[in-house]
Amino acid sequence: MDEVLLRSLTPGVLTVLVRRGADFAAAEDAVQDALVEAFRVWPADPPRDPKGWLVTVAWRRFLDAARADTARRRREDRVDDEPPPGPVPAADDTLHLYFLCAHPSLSPSAAVALTLRAVGGLTTRQIARAYLVPEATMAQRISRAKRTVSGVRLDRPGDVATVLRVLYLVFNEGYSGDVDLAAEAVRLTRQLAARIDHPEAAGLLALMLLHHARRTARTAPDGSLVPLEEQDRSRWDTRLIAEGVGILQGALARDRLGEYQAQAAIAALHADAPTAGETDWVQIVEWYDELVRLTDSPVVRLNRAVAVGEADGPRAGLAALAELDPGLPRHPAVAAHLHERDGDPVTAARLYAEAARKATNLAERDHLTRRAARLNAHRGP
Repeated sequence: MDEVLLRSLTPGVLTVLVRRGADFAAAEDAVQDALVEAFRVWPADPPRDPKGWLVTVAWRRFLDAARADTARRRREDRVDDEPPPGPVPAADDTLHLYFLCAHPSLSPSAAVALTLRAVGGLTTRQIARAYLVPEATMAQRISRAKRTVSGVRLDRPGDVATVLRVLYLVFNEGYSGDVDLAAEAVRLTRQLAARIDHPEAAGLLALMLLHHARRTARTAPDGSLVPLEEQDRSRWDTRLIAEGVGILQGALARDRLGEYQAQAAIAALHADAPTAGETDWVQIVEWYDELVRLTDSPVVRLNRAVAVGEADGPRAGLAALAELDPGLPRHPAVAAHLHERDGDPVTAARLYAEAARKATNLAERDHLTRRAARLNAHRGP
């Protein structure tokens, strides 16, 4: 069973059902039922047209649910007849579905959460981690969003800012998490930037390309993480870097700065440095100051503390870190790095071990554990 194929087909099937009159929550349930049936049937009897098969089965499940629910009988009368089996026209509806999920009836945060869950392929836990909230809180938020759009015709697309936020979070999860979604996020953002004249769409695409260019250098042959300062820069994709820098320069020339352009500028400064020691940390701190002004995000402030530690020394970085909530994700890891640079291996080892216990994926956990073990080994018995 090809799970990647099923994942790629799901947005298009959802879009077909929504366009035929199904409300979003019922359509999502029907598609999930169809996926379960596919896992049961396809290994022994694979269909010639997978998408058409999923549309047909999902539509039948939707109709069965509609007939069983008296509150939906009036909607059942309006829907078209069941679509016949056979090939479904090839079309990429994913980006369109992103806009439909960013419905005006939802708040931006609710729209992002719903889209990440229903279309982006992220789990509730992954979305909660991105928003720095408990998983139960995020589950309630997604449930409320589904109830809000239940029965609403999703024919009024939402705003660009919400879709950009979704794509950004999908890329981040794909780039650093357990599910590989980064390439799909890049593909969709390329489509969006080509369709609309929006500096932040260009800024987001530039940011993705600059990060994606370093991806192969981020892991060693054994799968372990390689920090930015230790990466083999000859493995970076110079074609993607050049493309990302060019797109960023065009966006910045519009003089409508946004958070994605500022983040891309930081990524471009890293990409421009021939070696880690030649990184322009002073300018990176200046861009982080812009990001703080634009977002006032605690995560941005955390990353700024790292940059300050590089530009002005570890003591300055620790002073900036002291102003932040110690409960922030990655706070112990940043503190460990700064204490290590400040010549305090005992504190650094303790904090690396604490950060490892809080790490959200195995590669990061192993990396932090090795850092702690290395410092403890140097201390001796």
